[in-house]
Amino acid sequence: MLDSYASIIKIRRKVFEEVARLAYEGGDYSRIEEIPYQMLRGQAKYRESIFLERAIVAERIRLAIGLPVRSADEHEPISKGIEGAIKTERFYEPPLVNVIDFACNACPQNSYFVTDTCVGCLANPCANVCPKDAIRIVNGRSIIDQNKCIKCGRCKDVCPYGAIVHRERPCEKACGMDAIESDEHGRAKINYDKCVSCGMCIVNCPFGAIADKSQLFQVIQTIKSEYEVYAIMAPAFVGQFGPKVNLKTIDDAMSKLGFNGVYEVSIGADLCTIEEAQDFLDNVPSKLKFMGTSCCPSWSVMAKKEFPEFKDNISMALTPMVLTARLVKKEHPNCKIVFVGPCSAKKLEASRKSVRSDVDFVLTFEELMGMFIAKNVDFNTLTEKPLKNETSADGRGFAVSGGVAQAVVNVIKRIDPTKDAKVESAQGLRNCKKLLQMAKAGKYDGYLLEGMACPLGCVSGAGTIATSTKTKAMVEVSKRETPLKNCIDSKYKDKLDLLD
Repeated sequence: MLDSYASIIKIRRKVFEEVARLAYEGGDYSRIEEIPYQMLRGQAKYRESIFLERAIVAERIRLAIGLPVRSADEHEPISKGIEGAIKTERFYEPPLVNVIDFACNACPQNSYFVTDTCVGCLANPCANVCPKDAIRIVNGRSIIDQNKCIKCGRCKDVCPYGAIVHRERPCEKACGMDAIESDEHGRAKINYDKCVSCGMCIVNCPFGAIADKSQLFQVIQTIKSEYEVYAIMAPAFVGQFGPKVNLKTIDDAMSKLGFNGVYEVSIGADLCTIEEAQDFLDNVPSKLKFMGTSCCPSWSVMAKKEFPEFKDNISMALTPMVLTARLVKKEHPNCKIVFVGPCSAKKLEASRKSVRSDVDFVLTFEELMGMFIAKNVDFNTLTEKPLKNETSADGRGFAVSGGVAQAVVNVIKRIDPTKDAKVESAQGLRNCKKLLQMAKAGKYDGYLLEGMACPLGCVSGAGTIATSTKTKAMVEVSKRETPLKNCIDSKYKDKLDLLD
């Protein structure tokens, strides 16, 4: 989470809070039209007009209840289509990640330009190193011809005054899939053939012009229905809601929102680890040169998009989210499952036809916090009720980059102490691509490869609240306090065959 974007974060979270309050209160949902006016009063604070600010908030509200974003030319109430959004069986309609076009600043794309700090030095090293003669000297100052420039960056590297800067669109820079393009007006446009819904563009846009759809509205409708609703919490939840919401109090906190119970997704992480360890032992190197982990959906989708020849190298083990959901539904038939985590991509995973029957809804930590605020939950009054679903320290370590691979290696060593399981990991999709390029060149034969779309792993997901360093530290604390260390000692391992 980019804490320096405080104003954008504040608006995003306020929208979740207001949508959650609307859903809990029920009644006439046409009052949704009032929310932008309640949130933004008086003079404009962030844009050139209060009317534009409210229009952008209106689109954020629509996305927060799962409705499609509109262009500036569409004149209709915010609530148009809300009748369909009330349904508890509603799944995401693509696209998941959306650009609010009239909120986009049409930032300049990849370019190098000369700043006012250029002193017109005699040596002109920038012009001398340019391979395309794109730099000329005018009135003693360097000027870059953008039509000739090939963005090699050599001029920037040699300028002794640091007078040449590289300017990139923040959303484009953050996208490891090069999925951010431009429309005819220079505004950001997402190429959905490339996008893997990692959400990095969402948290890196300084204008808050990119947002994903939410199931917040539908989750609350389901809680208010006759269904039993269970939350399954990703390991990165520790520390997200402050010190008062922890492994001992999360059950009580969620019960105040209307949930019937809570399970840790690290249960599924234990089972996923066991499966991946066995996959590795069975297939590497006899059938596959290397194997990649499966838990990060953006990593696995990227690998299959960019390196289709390696589709069989990504473990076929079910993800921790799916395994946990199936386990809970075995214990509570006909219940509804809400995965709560740090990740936009999990929303994409849950929308797949093969997963829909297992995971009914996905919420981010930010969206869940909106529910806590809407229900006026006082964390200081929570009662300790430790979770009974025992998990391992290694399973909880899935939240941090390197944790997945280490968990798998630890199980491999228990199954076959003679097996040498070499590991390499990458975080961020650009680095993940490089990892697979090296694997393609034969550099990682016999390896277990772990890919994470987000820096430092899930603790830096697009839907987090706490800083990644703080969450990482809290994950380590939870691991130290966990008596069970190795995933293979999970009490649920005998149920694996029932969950496939």
